[in-house]
Amino acid sequence: PKKVGIIGFSAGGHLASTATVHFETVETRAPNAVTGQSSRPDFSILIYPVISMEEGVHRGSKKNLMGETPAAGLPDYFSSQKHVTAATPPAFLAHALDDKVVPIENSRMFYEAQKKAGLPTRLVELPNGGHGLNGYKGPSWEKWQAESLLWLKEIKVLP
Repeated sequence: PKKVGIIGFSAGGHLASTATVHFETVETRAPNAVTGQSSRPDFSILIYPVISMEEGVHRGSKKNLMGETPAAGLPDYFSSQKHVTAATPPAFLAHALDDKVVPIENSRMFYEAQKKAGLPTRLVELPNGGHGLNGYKGPSWEKWQAESLLWLKEIKVLP
């Protein structure tokens, strides 16, 4: 394929955002590693993602990823919004305003960082759907999919 993207939901959104901002640190010296191929995705789609490991954003993910007392520097490293640069792939984000599990501030932080870096980003704030967008069905689920396809056309990934 000519373009490769990454998509993630919730904690998977954190994994996808981490791959989006830290693509240059992928280890290629491991046995059977693919060398000579960039690890940079061309775009990312992040749906109700955990983005930040800062206090008050999503404690459960922070604890699950780094333990009760993370090593110095880890919370900063895994706070993806802090590592967006002009070289970061553009991201599409969607998040429900009534998400009680992962606060929408996660998506807003990444979106703002992308805008500041001059990237063609989009954030769709869905009026409802909670975490999981009503069990992967209904208007909010359909809206993010339709909006993401339009965005992929705008950034010339899709014809």
